[in-house]
Amino acid sequence: MDKLKTLDKKLLAAIGAGIVIVGLLIALIAVIAENNNLRKASLETNGSANESVEQASSEATNNQQNNNGSQNNGQPAQNPASSAASSTTEASQPSAPKTPAQDGAYTLTYSAGNTWTDGATKMCGLELSVTNNSDANVEGWNLVIQIENLVTAQGWDGTWSTHENYVTITNTEYNKTITPGSNIILGCNLGTGSDLNIISATLNGTKCVVETGTVNRNDPNRQNNQNSQNTSANTTSLLERPETAVQGDDWLFADGNKIVDKDGKQVWLTGVNWFGYNTGTNTFDGLWNSRMEPTVKAIADHGFNLIRVPISAELINQWADGEYPKANYNNAYNEEMNSMNSLEIFDYFLSLAEKNGIKVMLDIHSAETNAAGHNVNLWYTDKVSLQDYYYALEWTAERYKDNDTIIAFDLKNEPHGKPNEGKNAAIWNGSAEPNNWKYAAEIAAGKVLAKNPNVLILVEGTEIYPIKPGGDYSSTDSKDYYFNWWGGNLRGVAEYPVNLGGSQNKLVYSPHDYGPTVYAQPWFEGNYTYDSLMKDCWHDNWFYIHEEGIAPLHIGEWGGFMRDPNLKWMTYMRQLISTHHINHTFWCLNANSGDTGGLLLDDFTTWDTEKYNFVKEVLWQENGKFVGLDHEIPLGENGITLEDANGIK
Repeated sequence: MDKLKTLDKKLLAAIGAGIVIVGLLIALIAVIAENNNLRKASLETNGSANESVEQASSEATNNQQNNNGSQNNGQPAQNPASSAASSTTEASQPSAPKTPAQDGAYTLTYSAGNTWTDGATKMCGLELSVTNNSDANVEGWNLVIQIENLVTAQGWDGTWSTHENYVTITNTEYNKTITPGSNIILGCNLGTGSDLNIISATLNGTKCVVETGTVNRNDPNRQNNQNSQNTSANTTSLLERPETAVQGDDWLFADGNKIVDKDGKQVWLTGVNWFGYNTGTNTFDGLWNSRMEPTVKAIADHGFNLIRVPISAELINQWADGEYPKANYNNAYNEEMNSMNSLEIFDYFLSLAEKNGIKVMLDIHSAETNAAGHNVNLWYTDKVSLQDYYYALEWTAERYKDNDTIIAFDLKNEPHGKPNEGKNAAIWNGSAEPNNWKYAAEIAAGKVLAKNPNVLILVEGTEIYPIKPGGDYSSTDSKDYYFNWWGGNLRGVAEYPVNLGGSQNKLVYSPHDYGPTVYAQPWFEGNYTYDSLMKDCWHDNWFYIHEEGIAPLHIGEWGGFMRDPNLKWMTYMRQLISTHHINHTFWCLNANSGDTGGLLLDDFTTWDTEKYNFVKEVLWQENGKFVGLDHEIPLGENGITLEDANGIK
């Protein structure tokens, strides 16, 4: 009996232990199940949150687009700063760092170049640089800038919109990534109601450091060896002239008001400007997003037989001294240029131009290398002396004397200056004053022709000329002077023509002319017409030179935006060029020309079809083919050689 009791107790203990174990197992299973439910709920919640973020981001973008559209109709828009911040999310930028960038991670640098007024609005060409100081890529960006008394901002290299005192810029496809240590460059025509004052800036909601300074590109993917003098075998082959080229048969001559070839056939120079060698890029602008070779080919295929290349005297003299400032371009796109220094890249361009049947005009655009260098009145500065200026021309003429790809030298872009600027203003008379452009041009031309007697010499005008005969500039009263565009006043030729001695058949006068969106000149007042422009501006400033057969004309710069009031002037200018077969180089190819825009869109690859079709009407064509200036090499895929052309009749 005692044994049975003992067994019953043991059995009961075992059963109890089993019940406890089963209970523990049930509890454990319940805990696991609960955790799984919590995890599932969490995942569902996060998924809903992400969907909400994506929806909110999409709505913010749509709202911004709708508001931008409404803004043009006078409807209120949301604060762009808050819009930019709300649309910057992990969902919309998957590659962005998980933690927000700290204030100061980005720097906005700005530089105001060319300035002018449009009524009460103060306009400037504004260059902007946004530098990524952080250690993470920026993938997709939204830049919001607060500017005091903002009136207008028309920009490139991004999608621009304005509201009140805010400018909002979003990336394009080609510049959406800003790698650590690199930057992006933007530009615009900016109008304000007072002096320029940038109050603040944010990038993707993060406050930027804002500073003034020189805007330079800084990208590990845009580098070139600065001082390389070791030319590789591959580079040498790229610089070779084409086998079909014949040296020396393409030099041109002035004959009355015509330009003719070696056989007396009248030619028509119908070209385009492409700048960058004057700005500090030290090659052509736009190569940070395009390739040199197809761009040159496209220029030829579109029918431009001449490229005017703005360059600084300072850069040329650096090359002459064996210094090769870094050329800024995208070396992933232009791999063939990576073993070249900046001078060799220029030679490579000449080779490409010749292979495509294009001729080149070298334009001393500024004394110093500076994007705003053209604003300097004269052809010399404290840094670049008068002798430095002359030497740059001499050295270039000597170096390329046996290459008839360069057929012309534009001695200096847009000499100018107002009566109250005294010795710092360009004048035109019979004196030997250093600031007498007519005198300096004769000396400069003589130095060029001594090295290469075959090139054409282009001489631009000034800004002012005395109303009283005799070339007296002693008055500081503006009422005593005729005014015109910088470089566009050639009234002095009537009294003091440029004298090139035995080389007079190499002289071409080259005015510049622009429309009212560049500056509201008095001749644009009222309902102006072609006839009124001829009477009030063109004839007495320069057209008389053509009319009287004094020398050929080449309009070195003309162009602008394809909208009124500018389009009206452009149409009249095109009429003049077409009617009289005036030689010209359109301003410009570059998308980043602030007050005119370019033939290329912001990606520097896509052509502005509307603008091109407008200019196409004054490109030299015969029987549906573009006509080049090379006797042996046709102009691109759609052109013919000068040998096969009939010439202008």
